[in-house]
This record gives sequence, C-alpha cells and structure tokens, in this order.
Amino acid sequence: MTSRSVVTLAVYYGAIVLLPGVVVCSALQAEPLVVRVASPRPPSAAGFRMGTSERPDGESIGINSRCLTRNGKPWMPVMGEFHFTRCPDDEWRDELLRMKAGGIDIAATYVFWNHHEEVEGEWNWSGRRNLREFVRLCGEVGLLATVRIGPWCHGEVRNGGVPDWALEKGWKLRSNDAGYLDHVKVLYGQIARQLDGLLWKDGGPVIAIQLENEYRGRAEHLLALKQIARDAGLDVPLYTRTGWPDLATPLPFGEIAPLYGAYAEGFWDRQLRSMPGKYWAAFRFMHVRTDAAIAAEQLGRRALRDEEDAAGYPFLTCELGGGMMSSYHRRILMHPADVEAVALTKVGSGGNLPGYYMYHGGVNPEGRLSTLMEEQATTITNYNDMPVKNYDFQAPVGAFGQTRPHYHWLRRMHLMFQDFGEQLAPMPSFLPEATPQGGDAAATLRWAVRSDGAGGFVFVNNHQRGATLAPHAGVQFAVETAADRFTFPAKPVPVAVGARFIWPFRLSLGAGVRLDSATAQLVCQLGDDDSRTLFFAETPGAPATFRFANRAAQTVTSGRDVALRLVGGDREIRLVVLSQADSLALWKGRLAGCDRVVLSRADVIFDNGELELRAEDPELLDAWVYPPLKETLIRDGIFGKAPVVATSRIECEVPPRTTGEVIIEQIQEAGLPRKIPFGKQNVATAPNDRDFTAAAVWKLRLPDDFDPVATDALLRIRYRGDVARVKADEKLLMDDFYNGRPMEIGLRRFATELRKSDGLTLEILPFQADAPVFLSDGPKEGNLLSLESVSLAPRYRARVTQDDSMTNAINQ
Repeated sequence: MTSRSVVTLAVYYGAIVLLPGVVVCSALQAEPLVVRVASPRPPSAAGFRMGTSERPDGESIGINSRCLTRNGKPWMPVMGEFHFTRCPDDEWRDELLRMKAGGIDIAATYVFWNHHEEVEGEWNWSGRRNLREFVRLCGEVGLLATVRIGPWCHGEVRNGGVPDWALEKGWKLRSNDAGYLDHVKVLYGQIARQLDGLLWKDGGPVIAIQLENEYRGRAEHLLALKQIARDAGLDVPLYTRTGWPDLATPLPFGEIAPLYGAYAEGFWDRQLRSMPGKYWAAFRFMHVRTDAAIAAEQLGRRALRDEEDAAGYPFLTCELGGGMMSSYHRRILMHPADVEAVALTKVGSGGNLPGYYMYHGGVNPEGRLSTLMEEQATTITNYNDMPVKNYDFQAPVGAFGQTRPHYHWLRRMHLMFQDFGEQLAPMPSFLPEATPQGGDAAATLRWAVRSDGAGGFVFVNNHQRGATLAPHAGVQFAVETAADRFTFPAKPVPVAVGARFIWPFRLSLGAGVRLDSATAQLVCQLGDDDSRTLFFAETPGAPATFRFANRAAQTVTSGRDVALRLVGGDREIRLVVLSQADSLALWKGRLAGCDRVVLSRADVIFDNGELELRAEDPELLDAWVYPPLKETLIRDGIFGKAPVVATSRIECEVPPRTTGEVIIEQIQEAGLPRKIPFGKQNVATAPNDRDFTAAAVWKLRLPDDFDPVATDALLRIRYRGDVARVKADEKLLMDDFYNGRPMEIGLRRFATELRKSDGLTLEILPFQADAPVFLSDGPKEGNLLSLESVSLAPRYRARVTQDDSMTNAINQ
C-alpha cells in the first residue's frame, strides 16, 4: 500500500483519522430535491387485543401503531415464507439455516388443510407434513415462526388448501356456517396439538398466527376464527390477516393486524402482456399500503386505497414478492433487481416488517387422491393452471436450496435492519415535494426519507420492471426540519439507471458520534460503544463521502481496510467501505465464540458457532473473517483468511468441475402441436398426460459412478419450449413451464428413484407462436423447441476450522 499522510480533524469527543485513500473535497452548489420532515408523535399501543406477549424468561413481543416491539424496544424483523410440506423433512434444518444466514428472523409457513386431511378423518402429520418438527427446528436454529392456519390459504394449492371432501358437505365455505366452523374447530385443534409447547408464551418460537387469507367477507367470520384458535390454545402475541381486499363489514380495531404485500408482476393476470394494470405502483414510494394488483384474477381491479383505520396499525408485510411463479398462460421471468427494488421501496414507504412470499421455493408433495396444485379443472380456487410439482417461485432460495442473486442483495439490506432497525423502526416515512405521477412517469427521481424529525435515512429506487427510468446527473437532498434545512451530500452525485440504495444522515453511531451524511449504504456493525466497526457498501457511480461535525466531506476509496477511524480517549469507531462486490459477499453470524463478519463468495451457513461454506465452484470455498481467527497468518485489510477443509464426499484429490457427462439420446421427435383449449376461467389450459404423447423425448443417462448424495448435484437443463417434464420410469420428478430460465433438479432428493431406474426421461412440448400465452421471448412464427444442454453441477462443502494449523484443502 502506498504511504500517504494522515489528516486529523476534531469531532465531538475526539478525532477523525483519515486513512490512506481519503480525499477532502469542497461542496458544490446544486438545486436540491426537497422533503419536509417533522418530529413524530409517540406511537400508541392502545386498543390492541392480542394474545400473551411475554414468555417465561420475561422476554416480550408487542405491537403499537408504528412498529413491533421486542422487550419494549422498537423491532424490525424480517420474515420469509417457506412451506414445510413442499420440502422433505430431512432438508428442513439446512434450509432454515440458509434462511437465517440470509438475514431472516421469522419463518412463515402455511398449514394446507388438504395436505394433512386429504381423506376425511385421516390426519397425516408425519414426514414432510410434520408441522411440530418443522417449528421445533425453527426454534433450534434461532428463528421465530409465523403459522398461517387458513382454513383457506391459496398458495397455488388445490382448492386453496380445502380438502375435496369438504366441498361436498354443502357448507358455505369461509363463513360462519355452523357445519363449516365445527370442522374448523377440529382443524385448529389438530394444529394446536402440533404446536403444544412451541408457542411464544411457552418459550417456543411461534409468535404469530395468520387467520384465513385474502378474505373479503364479513369481519365477524375472522373474529370467529380468532376465537376458535384461542379456544384451541393458540395464544400468541400477534394475530394477523392479509390487508387485502377490503372486508365487507368493519373489523373492530386491534383484534387482528393487517399485513400487506406487493409483487413486481403476477402470474395471475388475465392480460397477455408485460406489466398490465398497476404493477408499477410497487416501485413507487407512497403511503398507501394496499397493492391493487395482488390476486387480481380473484378480486378484480381495485383502487389504491387503504381501510379507514389502517394508519392505526404499523405497516407490516407478509407478501413482498421474493420472486414469481409462472402459470401456464403467463410466464414471468424475474430479475433480481425487481425483488430488491420492491422490498426497498416498501421499507422506504414506512414498512417495518419486510415479509417475503416466497423466500424459499418448493416442490408440491404427492397426494393420495389427486395432484395438489391449483388448476382450472378443480371446483374452487381454479383461476390458473400451475405446474404439477414445481413451486420454485424464482425465490431467493430455490426449491433445491439454490441461492440466487437477490438472496445476496436482500441479505445486505437485512443485515442493516438487524443492526439499525431499532433506530429505523420508529421513524415515519416522508415523501418529497416532487413525486412521479402516472404509471409511465420515468423522469422524476423516486425517493423518500424516514426520519425522527432530525436525522434518518434516504431511500432511492431508480428501477422499475419493464421500464427504463431516467439517469440523474447531479443529485442533492434537502431535508427541512422544524429547526433547519440540511442538504447532503456536499457535492451533487449522479444516480444511475437502476440504482437502489439507502443512505444515512444525521445518524447517531453511538459514543456521542453523529454521522451527518454518507453516500454509502450501511450494512452492519460489530462491537459496542467503546469499540465499534461499521461496514458500509459503496454506491456504484457515486463517490463514497462522509461528513462529521459539519466538517468538509471526506471521500474515501472502497477496500477491506479501515477507511475512517474516530478516536477519543479509550473509545474508537472504525468505518470500512466495501466494494459493491464485497458488500454482496458479506455475512454476519456467530463463529468461534463471538459475532464476526465473513467475506465469502460461497454460501455461508452459521451453525452452533461453526461455519460451513457451500458452492458449485470449489474455487469459491474460501472465507475472510473479521475479527480474524487467532494466529491468522494471511491478511487482507482487517480480514484474516480462515483455514477451511473439504467436507464434500467426492472421492478425488482435487474436486472436479463436473461429475462426468450426461449421455443424451433423443428417442422421439415432437409430434403435431396440440390445439390449446381454454379452461373454466377463459385462459389457456396446461397440457395433460395425453398431450405429452406428442412431446419430444430424450433419455438422460447419468455416469456409472455418479452418486447423487455425495455430490449433492443439480441436474441443469437448458431448453426452449412450452412445458418440460423429467421422470424416473413413470414417476414425475419435476415439471416446468418455460419462462427463459433453465430447469434445475436436485438429484440427492431422488437417490432412491435413480437407483431403481435406467436413467431419466425428459419430455418437452414445443411452444407455438400463436399460443394464447404470455412469454417475453416467445417465437414470432413457427414453433420453439430446442434442447441446448444437460449438465450436472455438483455442490461442494467446506468448513472453517478453529485449528489454524490445518491447511486449506480446497485452494491449493
């Protein structure tokens, strides 16, 4: 590193030390973007009628008009949906740990009635249907739980989760029909027995129960469901419902908290074009909480408005789109920026519980009497034809544990909420003077401020799915408080197309230090008031500038070392500004007895104070740790290289790039295209087994020495077509409605089927140019059918050791 002089400036209790790479710059005048903020009124907890908030050790969870609280302090948890019945039970623990590493605090899950009582009176809570074990594991790995108990759930499940036999009883479903409620009592009683001893009041992880879903009937029914749940023993700190659509009659305030949602685009729309309706609203900062585009096929087009008492509740969400499924008639290809932009925008609009649907994808279980997906041919909840097996959802974590780019984008934001949520949660949202107007507004910068009346955070989102927003050459923000007008950054900065960031201003960093402004995003912190290290992420295109104590802004370069050091007496605060790439590779968890941050391009799992790395590329299996493990010899800035050893059970000296080639043999050409009929809901119907007799068919033979368990390999199929299916003999393993992504299957899960079969069968139907289906890259003429590649991608594991004498067995 080149030697440079060090400049020291007085600040509050001590000094700022400018380390090498820091430049002091003067401010330039610019026309600022203006927002007015005010000191918020204290939140009110009056009128809330929830369950027991305190557990035996005295820890409590509460709710007020602005946020959730934990032990009386503002709390901003992150919630992610993961359906236990859509994943084998022997994988739950690993996947919950993966969610926790991604910054999830609460695992949400549906209890689909027909997954447990498909035959009347015959209950199944075993294997992948074992709710009790799933929730117990949530607690074991350090996650809380929200259980969405229906009875009607949706979730793209057959009949919305209501068993077929219940439809034959003559009840008025989703009402206070006496016969229906009698069976709801049985269902809730079964759930209560599963959760006995696992509720918050018992010291367990279950803090919330959601009643019904997307309900628009009379409020009296929701109150009846709540009472049945309480009578069954489901006593929890929070009772929730979806905040859409409007109820037919008013719900007394404080009985059931509404949770909201927003999606970048939906598979359910009837229109066969990109971004119909009001999906654009999810990318705008606004104080209307209700999203008018969710479930439009069932609920119709709706106005962007909230129920009258919405402002008395905190803005909490349960369905921010973590991705999106493809229905047969609408093939949605998600982009990582879509997911992060929606989440950031909702938090900037005042959201205090980012809750994702789905955070972890899945695969539909086998039914005893029928398949279990939503389809037009069923009696109710029949608006869309969905894949028989596939419920991957393009989620941050895929159906087979694949992590996607938005997993890392979201984790970076979640770490900030975990470490600074206590400051952020009480801050209301304020909108600027100039906001975008109309669905196609692209020129006005989208931004908002959350503030306590003096300092806070500015949120910027310059991304909208399906639109190109304008770049902004020079931006400054002016925050007008009751006392003054504060303008930052000191020098106008560009905001690029697609930029998304959160910048702090006038923020207390502890120990009497206030950060006046920064053009870098807070990620996380380690330490206490006496010695603290804060990690920031650079914002591409904008110099990272920091200003303290009304001094001139200091511009720093990103790196892995301390960029700014604030010292005074025995107290010290260190600021590290990471590159964009490093900030997306930063993880935080407990390792070797204390909280640490880890830089790794592999997936990182923290488990009982230990650390495991996972990656498809073995060269990614390394980790840089701060504080370094003892006697670490190799350093990069403040980080020390951690010794790792291979744990993958692949017998070779150097882990190979592949596990051998898949032998591909086409055994049938595609026949004549089918005539695509319309179903009950007047959208195209998915092909049935008979239609697949005209599919192109390939035999896929795996290498003779291939071990699906040892390699934990993904089968990755790159193809173009309409629908693809993979079978072992005649058993369907996975299906896919083509949307532009490769089809992936985790083969470890099907080790038994692979041992019994002579390879796999791949069937692909051609996509027709005139198909009544939305596909962004569909053919203009003719048919689309090609198999581009089939490959095996082994997934390697390594663990960080606490014995520094051990050698790195991966990177040698």
